[in-house]
Parts: sequence; C-alpha cells; structure tokens
Amino acid sequence: MTGGGFARQTRAVRLGPKSVCALLLVSAIGVAAFGWPLLADDTSGVTAHAQDAPWLFAALLPLLVGVVAATIAESGLGAKAVAMLGVLAAVGAALRPLGAGTAGLEPMFFLLILAGRVLGPGFGFVLGAVTMFASALLTGGVGPWMPFQMLTMAWVSMGAGLLPGAWGMLRGRAELALLALYGAVAAFVYGFVMNMYGWTTVAGLASGISFQPGDPLHENLVRYLAYCVATSLGWDLGRAVMTVVLTLAIGPTVLKALRRATRRAAFEAPVTFSCPADEAQVTVREPLP
Repeated sequence: MTGGGFARQTRAVRLGPKSVCALLLVSAIGVAAFGWPLLADDTSGVTAHAQDAPWLFAALLPLLVGVVAATIAESGLGAKAVAMLGVLAAVGAALRPLGAGTAGLEPMFFLLILAGRVLGPGFGFVLGAVTMFASALLTGGVGPWMPFQMLTMAWVSMGAGLLPGAWGMLRGRAELALLALYGAVAAFVYGFVMNMYGWTTVAGLASGISFQPGDPLHENLVRYLAYCVATSLGWDLGRAVMTVVLTLAIGPTVLKALRRATRRAAFEAPVTFSCPADEAQVTVREPLP
C-alpha cells in the first residue's frame, strides 16, 4: 500500500523510450497496412493487395518481434515475467479453439483484457501478440492475415492496461463494469479493424458494399460500414457478449488470481546478494603432520 492508501500497480514490463518508439513504429506501420486502401486511387491496383499480403506478413512479424526484443533489452524482463508470459499465452492459445467457428465466441478475449489490466500495457501488448501467434500455430491459422491479428490483439490487450484507475483507485464492481464495457467495445473494434484486411481482397462482393478504389473517402467508409454489418456483426456481437459474461461471472476470481501471482512474483523487486560477515571469513589451518 502506498501513502495514499492504494495498492501500487505492478508492471511486469515497463515501457521505456526505446520500447515506446518501437511500439509506435509498429503501430504506425500497422495503421498504414490496414488503412492505405482507403487513400488509394483507381489506378493503384489495390486489388493486388492479396498478393502483397505475404510481404506485409514478412515485414510486420519481425517488427513485432523487435518490439518484444526492445522491451526485454530495456526493461530487463526477468525469468519470472517470461514464465508468466508463457503461461498466460499458453492458456489463451488453448482457449481460442474452444470457440473458434461458433458465432464468434472467443473465450481468450476476456483473459487477455484482464491480464493487460493487471500487468500493464507493456506486458499486455507483448501478451496479445504472442498469444495470437501461438494460437495460430495451434489451430493451423498461419497465413498473411496472422500479423494483422497479432497487432490488433496486442492493441486490445494494451488498451486494457491503459484504462483509468489501474493504480488501485478503482476496484470491485466499478472496475468490473469498466472492464466489461471495454471488452464489449474492444470486441466490436477488433472485428471492425480486422474486416479492413478482407474488405479490399475479397472479390465478388455486392456492388453496394464492395470497395471502390478512387472513390471519395466518405463513400468508401459508408460501404465499409455496410460490409461490417452484413458480414461480421453477428460474430462481433457473440464475441462481445461472451467477453462481458465471462468478465462479470469469473472476472473477480481471475483478477484476484493474477494480482496474487504478480505480488508473489515481485517483478520489480531488486535482486541483491549479501554475504554475512561471519561467513565471509575464511579460516586457514596448519596441515596435520
């Protein structure tokens, strides 16, 4: 407890200047990768995005790994934080197949949000990307869409760590309500952002919702909203409902377990070595005749 009476928020991964710069760089490239078709003219050959996607995959994935490497190098990510990251990523990857293909039900979504809330935005960003990567390997979902999923999920988990009241000022039902609301919004935002990847690559859509290169931005945005409603609203709604239900039902237990684990791990405790004076003394004896 601090002097103000609130528990200090644990940061398993602290974002320093290098990490923040790397994160901003990857995020900027991700935004450009998602949104550049909206600014392309009718002569840009935007329909070739499907062939370009593997190159985006090859470019984005090393940058995501670079964010993790910069975070580890600057913050000194210790063995305990790595172990926590591995456990949570494994659990999240195992949860994803339980709801894949069933009305958008994704139980791993709420776990990443709660972990980001407890362990902070830096840990949340790394956890979201690593969990999505591991789940893609587990489910055979490796493809040019994977780095987009990794980056979007990293944003979602990181956003939970940036919510207000993380330093102990918001607990109990108020915190659960905030996390449930964020989870519902994030579920729709995740689907909205990921739809941008498919909207410009899927051919044969109805003319009213298909992407039209060179059209004014506001007209394409209207078509995009119609596309989201027609193709993914049901999936996003299922994801949002499951996230809210799980957050309200077992969120208190999961939050308590995560906070207990982080307290015991003591990520920020300095490691010191001491040698008592009496043990440091070495007695030299004459050899026996």
